[in-house]
Amino acid sequence: MKKILLVAVVMCLVPLISWADQTREDVDDRMAKAAEVLQQVMATPDKGIPEEVMDHAKCVAVVPHLVKGGFVFGAEGGRGVVTCRTGHGWSAPAFFAVEGGSWGLQIGVEGIDLIMIVQNDKGMQDLLQSKFQIGADASAAAGPVGRHASADTDWKLNAEILTYSRAKGIFAGLTLNGAAVHRDDDSMKAIYGPGVSTRTVLDGHVPPTPGARSFLNAVHSARVQSREAQ
Repeated sequence: MKKILLVAVVMCLVPLISWADQTREDVDDRMAKAAEVLQQVMATPDKGIPEEVMDHAKCVAVVPHLVKGGFVFGAEGGRGVVTCRTGHGWSAPAFFAVEGGSWGLQIGVEGIDLIMIVQNDKGMQDLLQSKFQIGADASAAAGPVGRHASADTDWKLNAEILTYSRAKGIFAGLTLNGAAVHRDDDSMKAIYGPGVSTRTVLDGHVPPTPGARSFLNAVHSARVQSREAQ
């Protein structure tokens, strides 16, 4: 009976964490959902991302509806969108996927929204690679929540990436060590065509498409909202 239940859960998870080809409409929809996640999080400043964190951010990445689930084992899977600071504002978005696993007693499937704040140049360089692992190639920590970050600078010094999650309306710092982050080739091709690198996009050499405006406006507004909430 236990084996039957395990197989049933695995079969349910497979379509959730598998990757399918992406169309421009799929990617535009994901950018709109990422914008919505960020707007909703920052609409409650007492429980959002602190002003200091947004001011310090080199890049902002959002994975709307990261799937987490498992039975005896755990799995994560999701596609995300990221923009980085350039000399003239925020870059056009690039696209990535998050995959990873962890052992432990985890039963059921849960969809969470994931936000990652890249804090420094090292974290940004990791993001520009085709693949890196959180906790191994790039250090990460659960991010502080509220109007203001703690007066000490531990959140700045101890991690290249601050991670947050929102599930069932609750927003909090998230520990995401062990997850692999890699370039989402299908989405990049759907938006920019073949041969465009993540570095070219995030360095600001590619103009954003009309579908990216909602996400970029949400990132800009998140910083403004955090400052106005003082």
